[in-house]
Amino acid sequence: MKRRSFLSASAAGASSLAAAAQAPARKSGMKIKRVLYYGTGGDAALRKSKVPGLFNQSTNVVMIETDAGLTGIGEGGAKDTLEQCAAAIIGMDPFRIQEIWQVLFRGYFYPAGREKLHALGAIDMALWDLKAKALGVPLYQLLGGLTREHIECYATSYPPKATLKETAAACIKDGYRAFRVGPADSQPYDRFEMVNRTAQMCRDAREGAGKDGGWAVDFHTRFDMTDAVRLAGLIEGLGAYFVEDLVRSEDPAVYKTLRGLTKVPIAVGEQFGSRWDMNELIEGHLIDYCRATVPNVGGITEFVKIAALCETHYVGLIPHFTGPISEAALVHLCGSFSGPALMEMLPRVAISGTPYLPKAFDFRDGKLWPNDRPGLGVEVDTKQLTLLAEITENTQPTPIYRRPDGSVTNW
Repeated sequence: MKRRSFLSASAAGASSLAAAAQAPARKSGMKIKRVLYYGTGGDAALRKSKVPGLFNQSTNVVMIETDAGLTGIGEGGAKDTLEQCAAAIIGMDPFRIQEIWQVLFRGYFYPAGREKLHALGAIDMALWDLKAKALGVPLYQLLGGLTREHIECYATSYPPKATLKETAAACIKDGYRAFRVGPADSQPYDRFEMVNRTAQMCRDAREGAGKDGGWAVDFHTRFDMTDAVRLAGLIEGLGAYFVEDLVRSEDPAVYKTLRGLTKVPIAVGEQFGSRWDMNELIEGHLIDYCRATVPNVGGITEFVKIAALCETHYVGLIPHFTGPISEAALVHLCGSFSGPALMEMLPRVAISGTPYLPKAFDFRDGKLWPNDRPGLGVEVDTKQLTLLAEITENTQPTPIYRRPDGSVTNW
């Protein structure tokens, strides 16, 4: 499809899009008109509980509208950070996603922290959805096309059976590639008891998964270094698919020490942000799998760059499940990645669905399957959501400095 004529294919805003087709090829002819932010109830929408959504694990919906009538859908962010990011992009060209990312990441002097990255990532996700819809293609086509027919999954919180062994066996029978267990839990937290109990849970998971299934364990950053090393040693011979978040995540450099103290395959990254958080772990070969995810890292734009780092250093992707729209986006991202990839699935979401999403990800037989719907392939029923913010006015209190070629630099 020719660049000057692609927009005319969209049914929405046909006359405006026809005019846009006459614009210079480097511009879409559209402007961002409005950003809407809807509350979904956070974790309550997924767990049917009264627990509010976490601001850095938000499942709230972001919708970006253009003056040509096109809409993009994203997910994530807290209200204050989302409003700040959204106000900075009103009037911008929605197709200049890389430029928008730089403006939002660097536009307030300090680089975006992890909480703001979540909001930036939600907007970025919506922009990619919008662009792929305008072109009439699924997002993976803009990322180079598919490299696999489906994405294998592991299950978190698989519906429990009578025993852990039976639960693991049922999980694998349902088609999941691996069954994951978490650390043993009790109050007060007795370190010695928790190490021994978690090790036994891992042995049960290994036995239950059988010769054809995999198993994994999440230490959940709960153990101190000494106990993490001891536990990793106890399960070393059990052939884990991965061992996740062995210690606290404040200092990635701790894995320089930890890597030499254990031989288990290490998966880290769900608590980190952009590639500057990840590069030391990846480039130093300190991890085997990167848990980077959207929108946490700053969206699709940043995830693609992290994935390139991973491929360069032979590190696989096992992204964290943050929400159903993000999961749909990750199907496109993992589906177009050439290295090892395994996605997290919450069976309760896969079974019951998400009421406000008539269409989201396609999950069956324990696997996620790419589809041909344009954009992310997601549809949202806003009647079931609560409008929390509507942003229509541009606000950019700090100046944006540009080099002579027009690219963004720091102020």
